[in-house]
Amino acid sequence: MKKPDPLAPRIAQQLAVFLENKPGALAAVCDALADAKINIFGLTVSDTTDHAVVRMVVSNTERAMTLFEAHGVLVVESDVLMIQNDNKPGSLSRIAHALSQKKINIDYGYLASMPSAKKGLLILRVTDPKKALPVLKKLDSE
Repeated sequence: MKKPDPLAPRIAQQLAVFLENKPGALAAVCDALADAKINIFGLTVSDTTDHAVVRMVVSNTERAMTLFEAHGVLVVESDVLMIQNDNKPGSLSRIAHALSQKKINIDYGYLASMPSAKKGLLILRVTDPKKALPVLKKLDSE
């Protein structure tokens, strides 16, 4: 039996954590995750006047949800795609075109890589992650 490729595109669970928009709120969340030995793979913060929405993909979603709920923090789980992509011009364009050809909309995304890195991590929220996954795996093998 062939072992799954740990670097292949996959569906991951993202947590949307709603925090007060004040100094120290994100630090407290990061401290709690670190104390629980939970790693953050991807993170984005969107702010409004009174609160911030912190979207994150972590190493142990279930444990993180339990931790947040125990502290009375509102948290919502959703499926996203986690994709290792090439750090070169046109990489995101290629992915966006492949998804659009299958009528899969990208609701939002976030990515990062160091300028000198060969690869980056892209997190996408799409309308149909299960339909998108084979499209991305095919792209990954080309």
